Amino acid sequence: MLRLLLTQLATTLAAAALAGLMAGQHAFFSALLGGLCCVVPNGLFALRLHIGALKPGTLSPMTFFVGEFIKIAMTVALLAAVAWWYRDLNWLALIAAFIVALKSYIILLFRH
Repeated sequence: MLRLLLTQLATTLAAAALAGLMAGQHAFFSALLGGLCCVVPNGLFALRLHIGALKPGTLSPMTFFVGEFIKIAMTVALLAAVAWWYRDLNWLALIAAFIVALKSYIILLFRH
């Protein structure tokens, strides 16, 4: 799980740097926030699963599904918050970095 989160963070930073070079400062911050809207909920979900795995008998399929629902709700809430508060939002950079962070697990598939 940690490798996936680190890969998501690295691809988010790479996408933000690329957006910043191509379109400027607002695109950089938009891409960074878009990627973090994916990384932060995934990190909290992974932490919750890890803590649950340490306690015997506390993990169940329902725990996973409730955690997944909370992760999706948090992702939507973070995206809405960014859209609401960041006035100079570059939508293309935000969505592109979000998708890059979501699909970064593909990098781990080809590493081995």
